[in-house]
Amino acid sequence: MDEAPAPAMAKLKVAGAWSGTLEVALDACTVQMLRAEVAHRSNGGCDPTRINLICGGKVLRDGDSTLLQLGLKNNGKVLATLMADARNAMEVEQEAKKAKDQEDHANKLTRIWEAAKSMAKRHSDGSFPLNDYNIELEDQNGKKVMFGSESDRRALMMGLMLHANAKGLLKKENYKDALDVLTMAEEAFSLCDEKFLQLIDNVPMLQLDMVWCYFMLKDISCLTVAGTRLARTRKGFESSHGKDSNRFRALQAGRQADLAIYLKLELLEGVVAYHNGDFEKAQESISSAQIKFNQLQVPDEALSLLMSMGYKERSAKRALRLTGQDVQSAVGLLVEEREKKTRRIEENLQRRDEIMEQKRYGKTPNNKAVDMEKLKELASIGFERYLVAEALRINENDMEKALDVLTDPEKNCALQSTMESKRKRSTQTTDVALFPAALLDQAVPTTSNLQQGGPSSAPPAPDLQQQQLVENPLPPPPHVEEARDAEMEDELANELRGDALADYDIDVTKEGEALSEYATLLSSVLGHQL
Repeated sequence: MDEAPAPAMAKLKVAGAWSGTLEVALDACTVQMLRAEVAHRSNGGCDPTRINLICGGKVLRDGDSTLLQLGLKNNGKVLATLMADARNAMEVEQEAKKAKDQEDHANKLTRIWEAAKSMAKRHSDGSFPLNDYNIELEDQNGKKVMFGSESDRRALMMGLMLHANAKGLLKKENYKDALDVLTMAEEAFSLCDEKFLQLIDNVPMLQLDMVWCYFMLKDISCLTVAGTRLARTRKGFESSHGKDSNRFRALQAGRQADLAIYLKLELLEGVVAYHNGDFEKAQESISSAQIKFNQLQVPDEALSLLMSMGYKERSAKRALRLTGQDVQSAVGLLVEEREKKTRRIEENLQRRDEIMEQKRYGKTPNNKAVDMEKLKELASIGFERYLVAEALRINENDMEKALDVLTDPEKNCALQSTMESKRKRSTQTTDVALFPAALLDQAVPTTSNLQQGGPSSAPPAPDLQQQQLVENPLPPPPHVEEARDAEMEDELANELRGDALADYDIDVTKEGEALSEYATLLSSVLGHQL
């Protein structure tokens, strides 16, 4: 019996996922066989099901038909495309979304940093607060805090603004983003003179917040760095608060306002000790934190008594927590806080008028505002304020040069003539817009908590005050203002609250839950109830 003749071989030109020429038997090769061969020859090989074959404008489907039956001929052209399978497409989409989220997050962090930097710079270099915020650093008595250098001032202001932003994220339980912003705040504080930082408790507060983020994110891998940060926190509190908080409590009229932060510190020290296998240390820290937690629970009787005096529940609870549940001391704190609020409103009115006056004097050639403190000093000698302001303005706030102009009869006369000419050329009244009444409650400082010297001589903590200003009614100066990220500056400014005790007024509910959890864990390890 004669053998069947071998199938005639034909050439197919393939392009796409793989490009080349294949020799196949058209009357024996199927689509499935051709797809497998193309997949094998493609770069690195791939799953044949991902290869799509097209010839003559038609998609070649699997089946029993041969290539000859499907109409393919010698020197026919086949396009091979590579399809992503469903699983791979989903992974690609997820990776793309993750990369986009990371890029957006990085961009926002950059915006936050640049906005804080810009706000601190604009204020410190004397730029006008046009449609802007007037940021002041004050102590807990509302007095301005003076710095040894402008760089320290900027660094501290940046650190406080970034820390305040992070606190807002902590309240929203957005611990991952909060940790990133806290890291930036730490970098800003590091630009400040270390000797000054030792006098304030903002940096140890920052360290405590960072470790709290580690804990809430359940990031056990950060235990080593957490222990280091907690050691710095305790050392920082001792430096700023004094041994056993004697300096802090002397400044707070004997109140135990710091009780909650030490509760959190001891809780976290206990957590770190537990995960490092030091169960005795963990037991000691957790037990001490539990005592403080119990002390912070507000008695119903005391709360009811304060509310019967007309105080709101939230304010009453806060006052009791910050005074160790002492009703008399709590009432004293509430009265003191009310007086501070009234005084701040009055100071805001005064500062508002000063800023409006400052705007009327215009900017120096280098785009700086007239220094109002120097103006007051020179005006106290007896010179007219408008002349003093112009002398300072044209001399870049150089007091000696301004004084020379004012005391030299010829220069003084020329200055008056210039001012009179300007007045005559003016064709419109430049009245100053007043603040809306509701805006007066928007002065919102944030705490910096300065502690230095002994109990009798130490100045209290600085606050970072933010006050929103109204729109400037004067024609805009010809100077081109620096580009601003107004949206991000608003976000930063809105986090500043001006509450000197806010950092110590902590709702310890989550801390209480953590205490119960680790007390149970320690009981199972040590074999007895804490």
